[in-house]
Amino acid sequence: MLDEGTAQLETSDPLVQFDTWYREAWASERDANAMACATADADGVPSVRMVLLKGREADGFVFYTNFGSRKGHEIGANPRASLVFHWKSLKRQVRIDGTVETVDDAAADAYFASRPRDSQVAAWASLQSEVLHERFELEKRLAHFELKFKGGPVPRPPHWSGYLVRAEKLEFWLDRPYRLHERIVFQRASREWHVTRLYP
Repeated sequence: MLDEGTAQLETSDPLVQFDTWYREAWASERDANAMACATADADGVPSVRMVLLKGREADGFVFYTNFGSRKGHEIGANPRASLVFHWKSLKRQVRIDGTVETVDDAAADAYFASRPRDSQVAAWASLQSEVLHERFELEKRLAHFELKFKGGPVPRPPHWSGYLVRAEKLEFWLDRPYRLHERIVFQRASREWHVTRLYP
């Protein structure tokens, strides 16, 4: 359990604590679900980009993407990722490390169906992370798929789905005066979470 000195970290379950901070972040942040997502290829070469959290499952965090993207290829070769949420207005940060797996087809279909139609068509048109020689190529592909699906539903592309980052470690960072910040780490061991405090 956390001691009284960490008044804003009120639970021994880090996922419950995340949900509390996440709800509070939506009250003051425009894109509270924006998170940095770091992956690495088979040789350990890292890359990072911003993605949007689209679901918080029982033990993990879900985002959606194109399997042909750089992150898709890297996750295929090395199924681990690190996430970072930074809520500047609250002076809080959460870091998450874990393994990555694809969501099931039913979940991916349901989320894809909830997207705006233009975004659905764009998922077919974009060869994400491949070389685009000129913008007209993308516009031409977009027009092709708009015509193809005109008057009917847009199915989920086979190359587009979601990833679940199954959390193994979470670190909660809280700003304190003189850079003496709080850093509380939850590490999963079997089915339990072990809590430690780090120097800032």
